Amino acid sequence: MLQLKKSIRLESLRLPFKKALLAAANLGADGVEINGRTEIRSADMSRTAIRHLKKLLADLNLQVSAIHFPTRRGFGISDDLDRRIDATKSAMTLAYELGCNLVVNRIGRIPEDAEHPEFDVLVQALSDIGNYSQKSGAWLAARTGSEPGSTMKNLIEALPIHSLVVDFDPGDFIINGFSATEAMQLLGSHVRSFRARDAVQDLSLGRSIEVGLGQGSVDWPTLLGTLEEHNYSGYLTVEKDGGENSTEAVGQAMDYLTQLFR
Repeated sequence: MLQLKKSIRLESLRLPFKKALLAAANLGADGVEINGRTEIRSADMSRTAIRHLKKLLADLNLQVSAIHFPTRRGFGISDDLDRRIDATKSAMTLAYELGCNLVVNRIGRIPEDAEHPEFDVLVQALSDIGNYSQKSGAWLAARTGSEPGSTMKNLIEALPIHSLVVDFDPGDFIINGFSATEAMQLLGSHVRSFRARDAVQDLSLGRSIEVGLGQGSVDWPTLLGTLEEHNYSGYLTVEKDGGENSTEAVGQAMDYLTQLFR
C-alpha cells in the first residue's frame, strides 16, 4: 500500500530558513526540500554545519526529501557545462551527507530527434552525472512537464541504466498541454520524487494555470494508484508558486493530501 510521506519545498513558505523549517514541522511535514543554492550551499557546509543542520531537523522530526539545485542552463548546452556538472555533483554529495539521495533540477530542453547535437551533449553530461551517482549515493531527478512523457522516457532509455530518475510534476504537464496520466504510465518505474501540484485550463485566459490541489485536472487516484503499482516509497512534495498567504496555501495542500489517504 502506498504510504503518505508529505514534504514541503521550503521556498514555497516565503520565510527565513529556520522559520520555514519550524513552519513545515507545524504543518505536519515529514520532509523538506531545500534549495542548495539560496538556502544552503555546499561550499558553506562544513562537517560542523552539516551536523548542526541534521540536529535541527531531527529536533523537528524532519528529513531532507531532496536538494533543489537549479542551474542557469540545461545539460544539453555546452557553454560552462563542466562547471554545471561539477556543481551538481557537489550538491549530490551534500544531499547524501544530509541523509537524502535526491537532487532535483530541470535538465533543460530534450530534443525530439536523437540525432540532434544537443541530444548527444545531454546524454554525455547525464551519463557522467549518473556514473557519479554510483559513488555518491545520490541521484539527479529530472523535473518533468516541459515535454511529453514519451520524450523523457526516450532520453532515459538512451542513458546507461540507473543514470537518471524522475521528479514527476503533474501540474507542469497540464500547464504545458500534456497528459499527466499518460506520462505516469510511461515514467512510473523511474519516479523517485512526486510534486503535488495541480492545474487547469482557464478558458477566459486561453491558457492553463496552477490551482489548489483537487481544484484542477489532475487525476489523483489514477496517478497515486500507478505509483503504488511501482512500489513508490518517496515523498509527495507540496510546492506553491508565488502568491500571498503562502503558508496558508501550503497548509491547505497538505490537508488535501491527508484526505486523499483516508
